Amino acid sequence: MKTIDFLVFIIYFAALISIGIVGVLKAKSSEKYMVADRNLGLFMLFGCLTAVFLGGSSTIGTSQLGYEIGLSGFWFVFSLGVGITIFGLFLLDRIMDLQVITISELLYRLFGHRVRVMGAVVTAMYTLMICVTQVIAMGAVISQIFHWPMMTAILVGGSIVFVYTILGGMWTLSITDVIQFLVMTIGMFCIMLPMSLHSVGGLTSLFEQMPASHLSFFNIGFGEIVNYFVTYTLGVMVGQDIWQRFFTGKTKRISKTSGVLVGLYSALYSIVMVIVGMCAYVLFPHIQNQNTQNVFAHMAFEILPNGLLGIVFAALIAAIMSTASGTLLASATIISNDLLKPYVFKNMEDHQFLGMTRLTTFILAIIAIIISIWVKEVLVAIDIAYAILTGGIFMPVVLGLFIKRITPQAAFYAMIASVIVVFIGIAIAGPQSTATIFYAILVNAIILLIMSRFQRKSAT
Repeated sequence: MKTIDFLVFIIYFAALISIGIVGVLKAKSSEKYMVADRNLGLFMLFGCLTAVFLGGSSTIGTSQLGYEIGLSGFWFVFSLGVGITIFGLFLLDRIMDLQVITISELLYRLFGHRVRVMGAVVTAMYTLMICVTQVIAMGAVISQIFHWPMMTAILVGGSIVFVYTILGGMWTLSITDVIQFLVMTIGMFCIMLPMSLHSVGGLTSLFEQMPASHLSFFNIGFGEIVNYFVTYTLGVMVGQDIWQRFFTGKTKRISKTSGVLVGLYSALYSIVMVIVGMCAYVLFPHIQNQNTQNVFAHMAFEILPNGLLGIVFAALIAAIMSTASGTLLASATIISNDLLKPYVFKNMEDHQFLGMTRLTTFILAIIAIIISIWVKEVLVAIDIAYAILTGGIFMPVVLGLFIKRITPQAAFYAMIASVIVVFIGIAIAGPQSTATIFYAILVNAIILLIMSRFQRKSAT
């Protein structure tokens, strides 16, 4: 990278931190800090939703999958977008009518205090682990750019994104995410995709040089595709980071339309990243003997001229930062709103609650960086996060919204049992086991339905 590329980074980072500083002045209430006064229009909400879920794992992870398995890597990001669209179309109405800020608040309305606490713990674990995936991805990119050790890169990158998040909360993120969405779209669709295809002689030439297995959308097998949808589609439907963005919409119609647009955008983005990975497979087959997590960065360094290189890496950093900041704020919101405020600091004024939320965000930022240094692998961290969330939360939320006879005791024990199943499955079969999440959901559903039925009968 040359001076012009580093200049792009400096200007970009300075702009984000400046917006965070302004956010301190603007976010003077907890409502503004957590959900930006619920006042976003269609374009801003679409940009924010897209930016928060298309992060480092979606960009680095999908290009890695494109390199390793070809077109079937498409299903990873696409399954996430489908979940956001389904949530917007079928669940949003019921949830927004309740005027809640967090998933745990919804669980409290449905099942009471114990389930609220359990839901808060599970959801905070999920959002923090998603944040960890982004810090790991950011560290991988920065270490490639500056040739720093991974630990140093994680410390520097994590600190930058967390500073503006802590300062301005959702008010800041609503501005920075739209900027990051635009930078990400230009960098990936207008620069990285055409330059990658040009480097291999065009799309037709790319397909001619790929093995047949890489040209099939079903190369990974039907079972693995189903696993993507169970893990990521169901998981994102109960993701606090996604809910919190939907709640910032000015109207339900704006929120629903944004969800549909996100689904369409996710399909396009997934195809772009898979093709970039496939181009790297043709140009640099030796990477498969090294760490394929660095496919995107290696490709960018090799094919992009100075100036464009800085823009593309800024786009990559934009994708990572937006998700890292959104998930960090979501985790802090859960802990502050559903654990500390109702059970520890019950009579707290709003300005005190705002200060406590900022402090919680700061503490969680430090924890996220520490975990990132320990885990170091993006796809492993995201598998753990979604297994915990989908296994523990999805069934109580969905069945609680549509089946009124689910009892609080059943919901509480179902969540505990399913989370235990997830951790046992991870310990025995590893975080990428397809069976773990199926067993957790099955256990969850069985306990919810059977225990509720017996309790209803004994009550009568």
